[in-house]
Amino acid sequence: MFFIRHLRLLLSAFLVCSALLARADVKLHGLFTDNMVLQRDATVPIWGWAEDGERVTVHFRGKKASAVAKGGKWMVRLGKFKAGGPDFLTVAGRNVVTLSNVLVGEVWIASGQSNMEWPMRSTFNATQEIAATANRLIRLYTVPKLRADAPVDNVAAAWEICGPSTVPGFSAVAYYFARDLQRALGVPVGIIHTSWGGSPAEVWMSERVLSSNPEYRRDILDAYPAQLKRFEDTLAQFVKEEEQAKKEGKPFNKRRPGTPWKPASLYNGMIAPLIPFAIQGAIWYQGESNAGRAWQYRRLFPDLILNWRRDWAQGDFPFLAVQLAPWDKNRKRSLEEITAAPEESDWAELREAQVHATKILPNVGLAVITDAGEKDDIHPPRKAIVGERLALAARVIAYGERFAGLSPMYRRATFSGGRATIEFDHVGKGLVARGGELKGFAIAGPDRKFVWAEARITGPDKVVVRSPLVAEPIAVRFGWADYPVVNLFSEAGLPASPFRTDDFPMVTAPKY
Repeated sequence: MFFIRHLRLLLSAFLVCSALLARADVKLHGLFTDNMVLQRDATVPIWGWAEDGERVTVHFRGKKASAVAKGGKWMVRLGKFKAGGPDFLTVAGRNVVTLSNVLVGEVWIASGQSNMEWPMRSTFNATQEIAATANRLIRLYTVPKLRADAPVDNVAAAWEICGPSTVPGFSAVAYYFARDLQRALGVPVGIIHTSWGGSPAEVWMSERVLSSNPEYRRDILDAYPAQLKRFEDTLAQFVKEEEQAKKEGKPFNKRRPGTPWKPASLYNGMIAPLIPFAIQGAIWYQGESNAGRAWQYRRLFPDLILNWRRDWAQGDFPFLAVQLAPWDKNRKRSLEEITAAPEESDWAELREAQVHATKILPNVGLAVITDAGEKDDIHPPRKAIVGERLALAARVIAYGERFAGLSPMYRRATFSGGRATIEFDHVGKGLVARGGELKGFAIAGPDRKFVWAEARITGPDKVVVRSPLVAEPIAVRFGWADYPVVNLFSEAGLPASPFRTDDFPMVTAPKY
């Protein structure tokens, strides 16, 4: 007993000393590791933990900055640096931490749901594409998945050098975006990937923002407890049925119910710990899980962008979204059935909500991919075209290049003489029809019943739309479907965004 008691005392003393030593050590936030990329031409915050009162000094490229830890935390801000590297970054306090192979270049956040999360290994031509990914000027960082009830302040991951051994599990859209951007700019590019399949937009927003809006408080925050209760009841029934099937030796093929998404949970666990890391901007591929509430997304999506911008406190940084790809919701319809007649569409309303954000907020862009969907697959495998179009949008919006890098967007419509004249922005050298006569235009008269229309290009930025069935047109729609079949492009090869000229009630609008 004497030996065991003393052994316990020695072990306790060892643990106490270890804790004190660990507390005294200077530690860096998990975003700061070997192989990282720092944002060029920006004031760069670097932070971590140390014992109260400890002075911490950060050295990089001949510059240094110091801070005294308060409340166990410290932060310094380093002056602006030009693109380049690799370099060493040293953090010195009672101990010294040295990071190697640090680059300075462009840093982007990549976030959203499953189409952003979709890995390189599952994309079109994956084997050949992965074999060609080696590029030491591209660095990859994947934020571990974490749902949290309150904002967390750290993340456990590491930067990796882009190549065949690191890319297969990484976001394909984010990789292709980085590849094309790095080729165009000629500087290092770092991507911080933080996404989760199936997630709705509200889980990527802070509780502060959600609770400050009466509509969000009622329809999102206050609705969650009931959703959780339904899940718990459903899960209990599932477990009961599963156990009964096992007892009886019967097969059980029911799918386990999914945990409901708690509002703000991914913001807390996967966005908050990244702030205020210096970034150039964000790319975003999400919306599928909000399509049934597209009416709400018109406000929710812009508010998400404003939420991130306010919390990062780096101005109106570029925010580039991917418009929802065509998908027929696994209805297994033929193209003839899909195009039999114009129809209402919650996915079309969600796409419109995405466009809306580009019109009301600065530095917001959209990658239109109406030519890159799969009729019966919500995860179209051709991700290279998505990354390419995001990179084109970045070059225009973030870097000020003057070329036709954005898709044609509806500007206005005039109705006269039984026809509608539609004008577009971002047409470059002009509009073109790919593969024959224009498709996807519908027109309606005062009865608001849409029919397919004849459409022809009459100028660089104009399309005239008419139908012998509609003598007095009042509205035009283009690509207004879950799976739009369209062929209007800019001369630069970018598809025109779906649109409507009307403001008829939305099918996703609430009934109360």
